[in-house]
Amino acid sequence: MKKYLIGLGVITILGSGFSALNTYRRVVNTSFGPGEHLEYRVHYGFLNAAEAIVDVSPTLYKVNERPCYRVNVDGRTVGAFDLVTRVRDTWRSYIDTSAILPQKFYSNIQENSYRKEENITFNHNANTVKAEERTERDIFKVPDDVHDFISGYYFLRTIDFSHLSNGQVIEVPAFYDDTVYNMKVRYRGKDVVKTKSGKLNVIRLHPVLPQNKLFKEEESIRIFVSDDANKIPVKVEVDLFVGSMVMDLKRNNNLKQPLRYF
Repeated sequence: MKKYLIGLGVITILGSGFSALNTYRRVVNTSFGPGEHLEYRVHYGFLNAAEAIVDVSPTLYKVNERPCYRVNVDGRTVGAFDLVTRVRDTWRSYIDTSAILPQKFYSNIQENSYRKEENITFNHNANTVKAEERTERDIFKVPDDVHDFISGYYFLRTIDFSHLSNGQVIEVPAFYDDTVYNMKVRYRGKDVVKTKSGKLNVIRLHPVLPQNKLFKEEESIRIFVSDDANKIPVKVEVDLFVGSMVMDLKRNNNLKQPLRYF
């Protein structure tokens, strides 16, 4: 009996150890991969306001001993907007290729005279997040499978929206600016959008926004995502209290499959 109990104890300890080593989820990803390149142009009325480039590096990086995609997002104002509000922002996320979770997040914000640069490391085994420039006291507890806002978007691209009903909300926990919050996106069915290259079948996604002084309503942002394996935003509409903005896909390379215009 004693040997049985000892053996059971050893198995339990070993089992716990292996469980700790395998806490990462596994997400099937057929939507994006290394080398994907997207360029966007933002319009405010008839004016060109900004441009953004979203790049997945052609090579993988190892972070926290995990293979990762490196995703770079660069945004900048252009034209007359650049004279009024100069923006040069860079965000970078190292996204685990298997779990589609962030291992590291970098941001460099330059907006007029405001400057902020930060490196954040995620520890998903301990459910903590730490900024490299801070002390050990500044370690934040986070929920399971927490995202940064870039990795959260890439995770949404892995979801099969065909199983969702119109109005259903998807929630993804995220950490940004020392705060844990829920990214909420409401599925609004399918649609067709017109582009310069032709029409595209799309999925409508509406981020659920908290009440604020910038946007008119809870669903003031409408994202039109290609209804194919890629699930890339091809158009974004934003209703502001003063006017509206539209972001259009300008150029793309190395998608999982070519966009199917008609």
